[in-house]
Amino acid sequence: MSKPAWLRVRVPDAAPFRATASLLDELDLYTVCDEARCPNKGECFAAGTATFLILGDACTRRCGFCAVGRSPHVPSPPDGDEPRRVAVAAARLGLSHVVVTSVTRDDLPDGGAAHFAATVEAIRTALPAAGVEVLVPDFRGYPAAPHIVLAARPDVLNHNLETVPRLYDIVRPGADYGRSLELLSEAARHKATGAPALVKTGLMLGLGETQDEVGAVLADCVAAGADLVTVGQYLRPVAGCLPVVRYVSPDEFAALPLLGEGLGVRVVAGPFVRSSYRAAESFAGRL
Repeated sequence: MSKPAWLRVRVPDAAPFRATASLLDELDLYTVCDEARCPNKGECFAAGTATFLILGDACTRRCGFCAVGRSPHVPSPPDGDEPRRVAVAAARLGLSHVVVTSVTRDDLPDGGAAHFAATVEAIRTALPAAGVEVLVPDFRGYPAAPHIVLAARPDVLNHNLETVPRLYDIVRPGADYGRSLELLSEAARHKATGAPALVKTGLMLGLGETQDEVGAVLADCVAAGADLVTVGQYLRPVAGCLPVVRYVSPDEFAALPLLGEGLGVRVVAGPFVRSSYRAAESFAGRL
């Protein structure tokens, strides 16, 4: 299936792109921009921003949609200096909103929750005025994990549902739709303390879901207490990932914010929308 013309990616400004890439190489940091083959990498690197990927580049799951951590090597122990280096990179880039995500680490007793918390705390020390957003895995349902992360008081707790429950077996094997909703609900229950200020999740379209199923997922997001849902077009990142079933039209994406408004949740939708794309603007309600 050929991509429509409106899915073409613009070539970034080379000099600032290289400066961002060079800094990340210098500090030996991974980004989801690189590892996930994100189509927005050029735009983001050229703007001097990136989404940090912590806990290594080896994932303990093989989700059908994802290019991250597909090389068959054993995950390394958490790098205790990584939180500091992430904070240094964020400070040198002058970020006002820092987004941190990770591979899934089912091999760790807490799923990496303590490492997330340490990273949030390091960023707070280096950039006290910056917003901090964490995009977390499901921690295999480890009940204390969300509390460990939330105790560090991130401004945004994001956990992506990714797709409709019918497709979980092929898109997110090893994950559980109900478990992911419960994680969002747990974060929403903490909003009374002021942290997080925003509970967020994301979906991909084009994997074979129906419009009715998407509406049902948005309703589940409302029931779980999510404040914001990002919705974008699934694009096959590497040959080993699932094929695109359908390219969703811009008009269909444009209708989703209205659907969300009717249900009681803010939806940011578009072909290139990703959960961490222009996250500062999403947090501020400008996107």
